[in-house]
Amino acid sequence: MKILVWALSLSLVGSCATKRYTEKLEDIRNSIAFENEALVVEYANTITSEELKSIVYDIASEEYQGRKTGELGHNKLCKYLKNFYIDAGIESPLGGDNYYQHVPKSSLSSGYNSTQNVVAYIKGSVYPDELLVISSHSDHLGIENDIMYPGADDNGSGTAALLEIAQAFKTAQSNGHGPKRSILFLHLTGEENGLYGSHYYTEHPIFPLDNTIANLNIDMIGRVDPKHETNPNYIYLIGADRISTELHYVSEVANKQFTNLELDYTYNREDDPNRYYYRSDHYNFALKGIPVIFYFNGEHKDYHKPTDTAEKLNYPLLETRSKLIFATAWYLVNSPKRLDPNKI
Repeated sequence: MKILVWALSLSLVGSCATKRYTEKLEDIRNSIAFENEALVVEYANTITSEELKSIVYDIASEEYQGRKTGELGHNKLCKYLKNFYIDAGIESPLGGDNYYQHVPKSSLSSGYNSTQNVVAYIKGSVYPDELLVISSHSDHLGIENDIMYPGADDNGSGTAALLEIAQAFKTAQSNGHGPKRSILFLHLTGEENGLYGSHYYTEHPIFPLDNTIANLNIDMIGRVDPKHETNPNYIYLIGADRISTELHYVSEVANKQFTNLELDYTYNREDDPNRYYYRSDHYNFALKGIPVIFYFNGEHKDYHKPTDTAEKLNYPLLETRSKLIFATAWYLVNSPKRLDPNKI
């Protein structure tokens, strides 16, 4: 009888502990509320499939020669990005017309020239020292055997999304609805050959990493993978709950209220054989303990091939996915309290 009573007490303790954990999760979920949904919708709607398409076609064009790190085509693309921000009235955190964080040849693998991350910045109105980083890589594979790899999805799609998201936040700021926290728009170099741009940034941050609340990283969000051909209204999310439980629920609430995509967590599993969590630029932020989300559409038949061309992207879907990232970012930079960086 004593053994039975003891076993029963352990069962009750376990049950109570589980309940307390569940209640904590419910408390986090219930605490997430957008203060003015109409504003989110208004500025998210400035992100359009037409503008995204125009940018992707530019980026994937022959002018930029496949954008191989440290080569002429990528350098020209970086100038394109810089001019976009200047024309949009979005400043550089480095001051003046210097939008480049120089990445020296010594920080890259053998055979690559020096290169640069492109950076732009909107200062927060209430908590300027707290910073959200939204990133995408701007490089691709260049030209091999006289054949150009346009990289329209990888990562023309993410680059276009980042530009449109930045422009949406700038429009909001110009109308008196600027972010309470600061935002760094970070176009990373050297991703394809080893995540070098993000590694350099996290080792030489422009803003203190302790004040960086999260990294939202966009890498391939313009296509549909074979698994979702019959239901393309999806996005893979990777890493959202690895460090911060709250970030996962912010993303869930943003999606439920504004975009209603299927959030597919297949590649977020610890045992994912593809190991995507370790394969894009968010990972260098995660290594520093910064909460991350990696937005991804999955691989498709044109992945890393010369056939990854602009006409194959689903631009209405790219628009919806970009709006999800914008809404998530909006909450993170405007919420009353800083994101909790802890996993429960």
